[in-house]
Amino acid sequence: QVQLVESGGGLVQPGGSLRLSCAASGSIVSLGAMAWYRQAPGNQRELVASITSGITYYRDSVKGRFTISRDNAKNTVYLQMNSLKPEDTAVYYCNAEWAIGQFAWGQGTRVTVSS
Repeated sequence: QVQLVESGGGLVQPGGSLRLSCAASGSIVSLGAMAWYRQAPGNQRELVASITSGITYYRDSVKGRFTISRDNAKNTVYLQMNSLKPEDTAVYYCNAEWAIGQFAWGQGTRVTVSS
């Protein structure tokens, strides 16, 4: 069993910042790609950012505002979110490849951007 535990969500005003964290634990063979997804009410879950072997990907709507990083010693991935907009409001989920072809999801952390 592999567990992913997210933290760092909350309520923030437009233009504000939040930093999400996701720590992996359990029967990890070798952490590969790690990613953040989000799902807003009524929408499908979408990929926000990913990082693997130092290569990062961002969806267009968050480029220049969000930064994904990871600490391999801590099995943790981060998402620094700056200049937040109301449309960033969603539940954010961590996803990690803990063995080749094996993925785990976190329980989600809610981010609300509102004045």
